[in-house]
Amino acid sequence: MEKLSKEEVLHVANLAKINLSDSEIEKYRVDLKKLIDEIDKIKDIKGYDDDLMISPVEYNTELRPDEEGKMLDYKKALENAPHKTGNFVEVPVMLNE
Repeated sequence: MEKLSKEEVLHVANLAKINLSDSEIEKYRVDLKKLIDEIDKIKDIKGYDDDLMISPVEYNTELRPDEEGKMLDYKKALENAPHKTGNFVEVPVMLNE
């Protein structure tokens, strides 16, 4: 059975930012090779690369050109802000540290 090299497994582990023991490296040499072989089978599907359908509907989106406009005064921008401190809009914390 084919295996990936130790260096290839360590490269993937480095990209995933994980540390592997020697036994895990040996295990993943086989497991990752199996995974890559399964993914390569997709290339054998007839017509796989022919006109890939990203969306069932074709869109010809026309975007307007960017135009420089008049700046909104910060006082006007803050008028409808529900919570503000000084010149800043307060928003709830969304990240857990």
